[in-house]
Amino acid sequence: MSRERLQKLMARAGVASRRQAEDMIRQGRVTLNGQEARLGDRADLNEDAVKIDGRRLKPSQKPKVYLLVNKPRAVVSTVSDPEDRSTVIEIVPERLHKGLVPVGRLDYDSEGLLLLTDDGEFAHRVAHPRFGCIKTYEVKVKGRPKPGDIDRLRQGVKLEGRLTAPAQVEAFRGPEGKREPSTSTWWRVAIGEGRTRQIREMFLRIGHPVQRLRRVAIGSVSDSRLPRGSWRELTPEEIEALQSGTGRAPALSRGRRSPAAGRKSAGGDREASKKRGRSADAGPPRGRRKPSPASGSKPKTGAGGGAGKPRAGGSASRSAGSPSRPGRPTSGRGGSKSGRGTGRGPKNSGRRNPR
Repeated sequence: MSRERLQKLMARAGVASRRQAEDMIRQGRVTLNGQEARLGDRADLNEDAVKIDGRRLKPSQKPKVYLLVNKPRAVVSTVSDPEDRSTVIEIVPERLHKGLVPVGRLDYDSEGLLLLTDDGEFAHRVAHPRFGCIKTYEVKVKGRPKPGDIDRLRQGVKLEGRLTAPAQVEAFRGPEGKREPSTSTWWRVAIGEGRTRQIREMFLRIGHPVQRLRRVAIGSVSDSRLPRGSWRELTPEEIEALQSGTGRAPALSRGRRSPAAGRKSAGGDREASKKRGRSADAGPPRGRRKPSPASGSKPKTGAGGGAGKPRAGGSASRSAGSPSRPGRPTSGRGGSKSGRGTGRGPKNSGRRNPR
């Protein structure tokens, strides 16, 4: 068996999470073959003597435990609590408590899915942002955030001097499609980080405090039928997906688009349409007649004023003496001066010649 880093061996054995194991090594509580261990040391538990507080670490022989819990509100995400509040560990049977730790955390007032395991390496892969396991939440907030504020959440807001990583945020009607009062709105939020009270602080930065928050998915693992305060074992497929990183949550849609972005897009389309114009062989615009090549003047739309080959039977006379559209002055040809500028020619100028 190849040698591995001490903190990884300790996490796999269920002694502590990888981060806690690193702290124990720094504190001098771990020895390797009789010497004080250092970060970066590697060992093989079948060949080397690794001791923690004087007790030798042995390879774990029992199968690992992987549980999914639906945490209610008013429960802490820890193994024990100095204030004697209910803990998430108490949800599962006592026979499974040994070595069991929560993967990540949920706030005291938050609810939803949480993983419990005695596999420290598995917990590290799921909880650390480097491995890209996305957690999805449903969040009820006070008021209706503006599109610009939601864009800020998507791009990142500054918490404790550091920007949050880009988040996916979209609006929805709420659990089971229930319509909420106009004083609050529901949002789905997907993030890969796990800072303390991160989502609550993000919405607080844009002036919309969180009223309710629950986690609905860890990577691709979700279970809407799991009652609050209940638990179940992960399936082998779920474990494999979370370990390999293939069980990432599907990307959320962008949700509501910013009105400003919509106006810009529409304006861009109009400008592109103007620039494209009409092609040379597309012909005249619809609703207009093509001018006569002979006259080069604008086409007349009045009776007998159409361009083209004259009809037999005095059509030429009609073309010369016919008035334009009602209400528009005639050119004066074939009419008296009295009709000029009035829109009406002489009394008989617009009549057809008898055939």
